[in-house]
Amino acid sequence: MISPVKIWRHQKKVNQLLGKTGKIVSFTLIRVAPVEFKQQVPYPVVVVRIEDGRGVVGQLVDWEKKNLKLGQKVKTVYRKIREPESEGIIPYGIKFKPC
Repeated sequence: MISPVKIWRHQKKVNQLLGKTGKIVSFTLIRVAPVEFKQQVPYPVVVVRIEDGRGVVGQLVDWEKKNLKLGQKVKTVYRKIREPESEGIIPYGIKFKPC
């Protein structure tokens, strides 16, 4: 269960990453996922080196097979992370989208 307070506290980190660009330095394609992400399979998880040099891990969205490669330029976007749990709060966060 995710508390609304935890989501609110996480927003500062999310805001710092929003709109940043970077390049994929590693990736994997998830074919068997936890229950919360079952509707999204297959989906890629990428490690991105963003413009300030930090490495960030996240899901790649709006992708095609040609985008799943090392060096692919991506930008951070704000998207729904997974389906809401029993409390009904929809968790949003940072994901990556090909440029």
